[in-house]
Amino acid sequence: MHNDPELDPKYLGQISSDFVKISEPLKEASYAIRRQEFSEYPVFAMCKINQPIGQLLVDAGQAENNWKYFASFMEEFVQRGLIDDEKVFKSNYKDPDEYCCLFVIDEQFTNFVFVPYPID
Repeated sequence: MHNDPELDPKYLGQISSDFVKISEPLKEASYAIRRQEFSEYPVFAMCKINQPIGQLLVDAGQAENNWKYFASFMEEFVQRGLIDDEKVFKSNYKDPDEYCCLFVIDEQFTNFVFVPYPID
């Protein structure tokens, strides 16, 4: 559930630099998911290919980004068996007004990563 300590900082930098280009729509989607009471735990799958989790929110190249972003929430990950222990996930989940919960799906790394939203 935590950022992988083995994750190469350069790779994390690539994730972060792509994320910052589309952070505003993700922050708005996070707020909407919570406001409309779909979930208190928004999660955005981030990958370079199509995948079945969530709904496509930002396609690659839409804002000079290299990754696709899919809007989802914790409950879908529980249903799909990607989260085994809901209590552990909730206890590690960071404030969604300050951090974006990304589920990075890539050949090098697949895990949850919390990235802070840029400060205005």
